[in-house]
Amino acid sequence: MRIVSSLALLGSAAVASFCAASADAATQGSLGATSTGTVTITATVPNRAQITGLSDISFTNADPSTSASSAQNSCVWSNTATRGYSITASGSGTAGAFTLTSGALAPVPYSVQWAATSGQTSGTALATGTALTGLTSTATRPTCSSGPATSSSLVVSIAATDLQDMVASASYTGTLTLLVTPQ
Repeated sequence: MRIVSSLALLGSAAVASFCAASADAATQGSLGATSTGTVTITATVPNRAQITGLSDISFTNADPSTSASSAQNSCVWSNTATRGYSITASGSGTAGAFTLTSGALAPVPYSVQWAATSGQTSGTALATGTALTGLTSTATRPTCSSGPATSSSLVVSIAATDLQDMVASASYTGTLTLLVTPQ
């Protein structure tokens, strides 16, 4: 009796397994005046993010008696269910420092802030190489091609004391890299 019960359970499991497998499997048509077959189609996409709308920043003839600041709107898009992302900034200075250089002159530091909404003139301070996590985008399409035109703000500033250390007429340059990762 025990063997019969075990065989019955195994048989039920095999039928359930076959039915589950065939529910998602293609069906073949039979020979006849018409024949119909079906296929199941599935699709997935990996997590993706994109940052666009960035512009170069120029502090031309900045008054060294006050801090110089530049805020710009950008578009960050993420295709995760929450539209979540993180941002990591690094500069072109030593060890990714946020600095501007001019030949042999001393480098000039700058600061970087990020806001997950557009139109901001301040945000959360970014530390080089450290991800700011838990951000959410309002962008519904890459490049903000529909929906909001922008979704975030980048703010770059140079303190007055650092402007005062700069040599007049020298051109200081640097590169800021922003890495967006979907979350």
